[in-house]
Amino acid sequence: MVKSIRPSADSTVLAIDLGELAGESEIGDSIAVNGVCLTASGIEGPFVSFDVSAETLAKSTLGRLRPAWQVNVERAMKATDRFGGHFVQGHIDGVATIEAIDRHGEFADVRFAAGSELLDAMVAKGSVAVDGVSLTIANIDQNGFRIAIIPETLRRTTLRRARAGDCVNIETDIIVKTVKRQLENILPKAEPLTAEKLRQLGF
Repeated sequence: MVKSIRPSADSTVLAIDLGELAGESEIGDSIAVNGVCLTASGIEGPFVSFDVSAETLAKSTLGRLRPAWQVNVERAMKATDRFGGHFVQGHIDGVATIEAIDRHGEFADVRFAAGSELLDAMVAKGSVAVDGVSLTIANIDQNGFRIAIIPETLRRTTLRRARAGDCVNIETDIIVKTVKRQLENILPKAEPLTAEKLRQLGF
């Protein structure tokens, strides 16, 4: 939960109540807040502070946070930890908007509107991080993408309180971004490399 937000001339100090996680954290640790990788700059009891740059505020939704709002938090994975899911770096690629939410019992189908700069780095059945939550893309089109969210994910994250019109941080899959970048360097540059072009090429 957000404890406080203290703006300054060129940055903002964001204090988060991490509860028990604060006791396991140290200054300098990387901790993701709503999917944005931040560095712990101060620890007082359960409260951990982060210096958030103007660039991060401009590229993510962190500038819209308010005291008492709940956020998704995740510590960096240890090299010895079991890996399950997809690689998430905490480097936000952009912001998407929740267009619609269809609830089916305890499940939810969520439709996101997103720009081509995000959609061109996504593939159906591929991975995407939404506010730091690793999810699988159910389908994608020219205007957005859809995700089916299971009850456990809704219970443990802020997505359970999501509403149409909310903005969320998006991090696309690093593997897709890397392949796309390399293909752009190899293939003729007469036309942009899009998700549709990748499908035509058999990816």
